[in-house]
Amino acid sequence: MNKLFRAKRTRAKIHGTKERPRLSVFFSNQHIIAQIVNDDDGKTIAYATTVGSKMTGTKTEKAEKIGTEIAKKAKAAKIKKVVFDRGSKLYAGRMSALADAARKEGLEF
Repeated sequence: MNKLFRAKRTRAKIHGTKERPRLSVFFSNQHIIAQIVNDDDGKTIAYATTVGSKMTGTKTEKAEKIGTEIAKKAKAAKIKKVVFDRGSKLYAGRMSALADAARKEGLEF
């Protein structure tokens, strides 16, 4: 229940627009999903996930790969700036690894 409240509190302050869409990150027990969303239109612009891929390594290493991949897809969609949506997770560990990898590829947030 507390996780839902934290996610709502975080998302209440965040809104993705066409100029600066939202980078939403989700971690399950096995997989990592990152997507860039324009909340005004309700459309996903770019999407990267470990589901169905043959990525190996720790979850932190997978998060770095997903961060790099989502930044490349954002660059292909001509997006440079995003709003980072961490949901109910703290900005530490896997979350910061994904964010740092995306920043290294040129994504600004």
